[in-house]
Amino acid sequence: MPTQGTKTKMFAVLGAAAMMITACAPGSTAGAETSPGSTTTTNDWFDQAQFDLENSQRTATFAGDPSTPYLQHLDGPMVDATAFKKNAPAKVCFSNAALSNTWRQTGWITMNEQLKELQKQGVISQMETRNAQDSDNTQVADIDYFVNQQSCDAFIIAPNSPQATAPAVERACNTGKPVIIFDRGAGTDCATTFIHSVGGMAWGIDSATFVTENVKPGGHVVALRTAPGVDVFEQRWAAAQHIFSKAGLKYTDYITGADPTKIKAVVADELAKGNIDAVWVDLGDQSVPAIEAFEDTGKDIPVVTGEDNLSYLRAWKNKGFKGFASVYDAYQWRTALLAAASLFRGESIPKDWVLPQVPVTSEDLDKVLRTNEGMPDSHYAAFGGEDLPGFPQVWQKRVIP
Repeated sequence: MPTQGTKTKMFAVLGAAAMMITACAPGSTAGAETSPGSTTTTNDWFDQAQFDLENSQRTATFAGDPSTPYLQHLDGPMVDATAFKKNAPAKVCFSNAALSNTWRQTGWITMNEQLKELQKQGVISQMETRNAQDSDNTQVADIDYFVNQQSCDAFIIAPNSPQATAPAVERACNTGKPVIIFDRGAGTDCATTFIHSVGGMAWGIDSATFVTENVKPGGHVVALRTAPGVDVFEQRWAAAQHIFSKAGLKYTDYITGADPTKIKAVVADELAKGNIDAVWVDLGDQSVPAIEAFEDTGKDIPVVTGEDNLSYLRAWKNKGFKGFASVYDAYQWRTALLAAASLFRGESIPKDWVLPQVPVTSEDLDKVLRTNEGMPDSHYAAFGGEDLPGFPQVWQKRVIP
């Protein structure tokens, strides 16, 4: 995700791609049909300045306690919360893009457990939520409903697609109530705060660099991409493609829609043509089907990147291939609610709230798996709920509120 200072430049690119945007997010299984492999070296989503910024932020020093990463942030302008302070429990209205994938479901569970604690503390009275179910039109209607009912003390919005929801977000901003955006950008700079991990470029840099460290120049990488036109995915691939090209790697990329059947077919077809030295994914849900394709054809598993979903982490550990898990923090769902609580208390928060984005490496794998022992495969390790009273049972039972 772009930082506050660079979002405007990013939105110009998003506007050109608005008609292509698929209602999709990390963990989604919605997407385009499988495309023929390509080796195009140009990418309109690549932005050198954004690449350089996120590359530096990957290893930056974050303010706050590392034991509560969902409260950490980079130094920068702060929001004066004086006008937002409440002397009684306040109501939050949450417009959610969707709960249609495991990443979003993990974050939603954590968010609701945090809500219980803030209600006990008397900071938040209730959180009225509307689920747009991956629809821009529904989300616009949801936001306008909240604006028109005039009972919200703060708005939290997880946008479905930035450009489509921007006018409705601006109408929420015009109420004078705090507007908290997280996950994707909102297509406008009017929000009180924008909460996000370092970004898609950083995600791609981490995983692609691991590939180049383990594959010799001239090696062949198969890139499995989820959906075209979705910023979080496009930025990941733009960064990775840039790194692969500079390292002299050959690559073939496919749009799979994260469909396991398509993924297996792609890998099998590429194996029939020749060797695969690495599989790079823009979404962890694609990794396990790719691994299974190598096993189905009797081939050794090469380098396969993934994400912090436990299905991938467990496959990596049990099968012993060279792996690496990029992370897109699911705990940002918790941060969004804590941001509202801070404003209600009159406490300043970052205007551009950049959260740390720490990948899982082979050195971390055993510890991460121990911490998440007993969690279902659909769980994401960077969920940020270990210190909440419902841990671990609520996440183990996977009951979606």
